[in-house]
Amino acid sequence: MLLLALGFLLVILQPSTGQFPRVCANVQSLLSKECCPPWDGDGSPCGELSSRGFCQNILLSQAPLGPQFPFSGVDDREDWPSVFYNRTCRCEGNFMGFNCGECKFGFSGPNCSERQVKTRRNIFQLTASEKNKFLAYLNLAKNIPSQDYVIATGTYTQMNNGSNPMFQDINVYDLFVWMHYYASRDTLLGGSNVWRDIDFAHEAPGFLPWHRVFLLMWERQIQRITGDENFTIPYWDWRDAEDCEICNDEYMGGRHPTNPNLLSPASIFSSWQVICTRSEEYNSRQALCNATSEGPIRRNPGNNDKSRTPRLPSSADVEFCLSLTQYESGPMDKMANYSFRNTLEGFADPQTAISNPAQSGLHNALHIYMNGSMSQVQGSANDPIFVLHHAFVDSIFERWLRRHRPMLEVYPAANAPIGHNRENYMVPFIPLYRNGEFFKPSRELGYDYEYLQEPALQSFQDFLTPYLQQARQIWAWLVGAAVFGGIVTAMLTGLIRACQKKKGGTSSEIQPLLIESEDYNNITYQSNF
Repeated sequence: MLLLALGFLLVILQPSTGQFPRVCANVQSLLSKECCPPWDGDGSPCGELSSRGFCQNILLSQAPLGPQFPFSGVDDREDWPSVFYNRTCRCEGNFMGFNCGECKFGFSGPNCSERQVKTRRNIFQLTASEKNKFLAYLNLAKNIPSQDYVIATGTYTQMNNGSNPMFQDINVYDLFVWMHYYASRDTLLGGSNVWRDIDFAHEAPGFLPWHRVFLLMWERQIQRITGDENFTIPYWDWRDAEDCEICNDEYMGGRHPTNPNLLSPASIFSSWQVICTRSEEYNSRQALCNATSEGPIRRNPGNNDKSRTPRLPSSADVEFCLSLTQYESGPMDKMANYSFRNTLEGFADPQTAISNPAQSGLHNALHIYMNGSMSQVQGSANDPIFVLHHAFVDSIFERWLRRHRPMLEVYPAANAPIGHNRENYMVPFIPLYRNGEFFKPSRELGYDYEYLQEPALQSFQDFLTPYLQQARQIWAWLVGAAVFGGIVTAMLTGLIRACQKKKGGTSSEIQPLLIESEDYNNITYQSNF
């Protein structure tokens, strides 16, 4: 009955959140470089008549970038989304969306005024009914077309600078696969030339915020196409796992009985077709992935190159990573040392935090371990294990945010690789999101993790821990300030007494007990560190 009901929903097309809005994928919008669609509620662009938002010029960050991408004006993703549009909707208050027709993450209700926090749960803690519903939702997303979004099948130059639009329909699940591909694809330089050292979603500070937005959008899309507003993405806690515990037909698909690289025919995922996996072919043709089917999902967990990924990550690896105090460091790419982001992403050793791209730790280790579709960056989202894996990676990011409580300024404002500065817009999302907007606790974005939930008021010791850690780092300065303050106080006391002795005509019996107000106001107490 569940599958029958979900099948009925195939004809009920709901808005999706992702790449190019269908209403802006036309000659007029591309030539005018404006994407400010009307909100259905009042028919005005961006819902302006209802004070939901207004059409505005895009303000791009002018902060300098790192040296990793030595070109300018050769990639449509530079200064996203200005190559395609330089005017989009700016939404007010808690409104969001390409036409300000949605609520920001963490809000709901007709006026987006109702706060909400939903809980992501361990997939093994779901009931059989909940688990089967999740699998059915995945399959539905793979078979229902996106109503509001299309994908680009050519570059802006190939579109003749907007006069020949090249866009194509795509199903909801593959829309997200394509977005992951588009953010991480190589730069096409013409002829057979490409630039590979570029990625708007990996190998730099934006890795964690980018995937956080990706999951939030994916989660909301499932809620819409199913009508299940309480749906949340489950996570797979892979710490200390000896093998792929979810790689069976009860969950994400077991191994094929005769071909270990394929999924079991008993799994619904065995019939799925992958897209955007042939990067070398696209590069040779100087073309973009057009979402053509490219064969079944491939997965052979555990039969990977052991010299690169000898085992799955351990609890100790995660705890060491969480102990790192710097979010980012050095070149802010995969060569960064002592960087929480680089260690969690997997380019730095999870026991030393020293960069070692030849090895794959933590996040990267899972991708390599799966030994198939998930092991190639651009097409990795084809395997539905991707969302379970990244939900758990996001939970580790959340633990770090709660433990260290960084200010927004901790996220780099300048000199990060292209697309990764704090104020850069994330590629290829429309509506627009800045990297720094998602460098905040998950509860502010409307979700939490089951294993991280704690009482509203923790023990006093737990509450003080982060502040004590900060105080410990500056204790020497605190002691010095106290000593300095004591010396200054002693000197002031001596000066006051000396002045009193010089006043010869006033008897001690008639001295005022308090300093007169005008004298009091002339005394300044100042503490310097």
